[in-house]
Amino acid sequence: MRDTFSSYHPALNMLYFVVVIGVTIFVNHPVVLAISFLSAVTYSFLLKGVKHTLKFNLMFSLPAMIVVALINPMFNHYGVTIIGYLYNGNPFTLESCIYGLVMAMMLAATLVWFSCYTEVMTSDKFIYLFGKIIPALSLILSMCLRFVPRFARQMNVISDGQKCVGRSTNQGNIVKRIRHGITIFSILVTWALENAIETADSMKCRGYGEKGRTAFSIYRFDKRDGMALTFMAAIIGILIYGVKKGYAYAMFNPKIVITGIPFTPDSLLVFASYLIFCLMPVAMELYERYVWKKMRENITKEDMGGYRLWEV
Repeated sequence: MRDTFSSYHPALNMLYFVVVIGVTIFVNHPVVLAISFLSAVTYSFLLKGVKHTLKFNLMFSLPAMIVVALINPMFNHYGVTIIGYLYNGNPFTLESCIYGLVMAMMLAATLVWFSCYTEVMTSDKFIYLFGKIIPALSLILSMCLRFVPRFARQMNVISDGQKCVGRSTNQGNIVKRIRHGITIFSILVTWALENAIETADSMKCRGYGEKGRTAFSIYRFDKRDGMALTFMAAIIGILIYGVKKGYAYAMFNPKIVITGIPFTPDSLLVFASYLIFCLMPVAMELYERYVWKKMRENITKEDMGGYRLWEV
């Protein structure tokens, strides 16, 4: 599904994801990470639907969170609050447990944000932004991002074809299933390499990356994009100011130090600004749906009043 924010200029789309993912990775404050995770899930609901988002979170995000949360206190033993001792005598500390939970939330939020990124930042947008600056790298990155969903579709096609000849991964004993799986993977890799070579030859024949080459683009920076950029710049300025002042600072070694809790006016300003920034695409889409709903209601009322649109 394409939302309202996807129709904005690609530079704004890229700026948005750079900020939200960058803050998620480099600011390890629990409130900031909670806002990031909940906002990413909400935006994913809007883009992909509830069922697909829950399936993705259950299959990838939640297991990754559990693994990180459990592994960190087992291998990192910093902290002054000792809960107990492991079988090898190493301390099991509260600080390492809390930091493991924080890192798990960061990883889950980053994964969900990148899933939203792949829906909004299509390959043509990426090439539009970076095609002239780094043509070879932008082509490779756009191909990699495009091949991920294509791999999944082609894998299903190959699996269905092999199943018809009795070579499915669900047929035969364990040895035959492994052989069938290797065969399917080999076919998929061969297809991917051939497709990549054909794409590279096609782009080379069209003069991609040559000096003076022009390209058609449908993207124009208009007044609406300017207003959105101004709003985003103001929010980013508040975030930078708040982070520099330490209103969203958190430390877990050797002891837990988290600023902004309990909330202060300054920390609330930073957290609220980041929440508004993260939910900006959701608010745009909901407002656009509200406007369309009102327009449809007005059209219906005019039609019920005796006016027929084709006679106006």
